[in-house]
Amino acid sequence: TNLMAKMSFHWTAKIEFGLEGPQPHPLLDNHGVKMVLVGLDPKQQIPAHPAPAAVYYVIEGSGWMTVNDERFEIGPGTIVRTPDGAQRGIEATQRLVFLGTHGQCDEHHPAEASEERVAAQ
Repeated sequence: TNLMAKMSFHWTAKIEFGLEGPQPHPLLDNHGVKMVLVGLDPKQQIPAHPAPAAVYYVIEGSGWMTVNDERFEIGPGTIVRTPDGAQRGIEATQRLVFLGTHGQCDEHHPAEASEERVAAQ
């Protein structure tokens, strides 16, 4: 149906790459929760910055992610969870596509004290 066409799409139809850096495509901005689809060309980066608790999912490509003082490789299937206020940055070694989701910390369920990353098996 027409409504389903607006709700469902392939990520390749929405991804954008820019000469000047990331061109995040907003997928959700609702009740304090934001989700973006981001593309980085090789050698492009998002400098380390503090942000709310977040989850990142790498769809395609490879690169490095830094969370606070830890730097590690990321690639397809990698999921990274970051706690509220943690410094995080990403740099692409190959064309990189990822989803980033973050929101405000819930006082009743605060973010974990340390980051956790889960690599696809």
